[in-house]
Amino acid sequence: MPSTGFRACPLRAQVDSRLLRFSAGATASVLAVVLLIVGVARPLALGLLASQVAVFAFTAFVSFQWSLWAQTFARVIWPRIGAPTELEDARPHRFGQFVGFLFTALALISFALGVDVAGLGLTALTFGVAALNASTGVCLGCKAYLLIRRLRPA
Repeated sequence: MPSTGFRACPLRAQVDSRLLRFSAGATASVLAVVLLIVGVARPLALGLLASQVAVFAFTAFVSFQWSLWAQTFARVIWPRIGAPTELEDARPHRFGQFVGFLFTALALISFALGVDVAGLGLTALTFGVAALNASTGVCLGCKAYLLIRRLRPA
């Protein structure tokens, strides 16, 4: 069978926990840049925010493994650190990406409508959650997913 050159497995139900933290760190980095430059380079900041909205949407609605951050991880980091020893269920993390999508989309809409305080607040909140996930591995969106699953009737 010919090789396609892709190194990440498409549409898996499980995901490498190291990828999750890398993705959160990359997301936090993008959002930090947005927060730092929105006052001086608004079009660039809003373009970066829009690109992060698209990454969140793709990851939440299509696949974690084919997202921008997963493909970067697969091509740059996996070859250096090797295959994962354990995988996690991707559903809570995709829900977390959906929550990130909602917050950043609302932030982008707020900026577009001129309500910069709301845009800054939503972006800062999303940055904080992504930075927490990157630094500690605690995914608040995943915790919300598990809580909602537990509260839902069988």
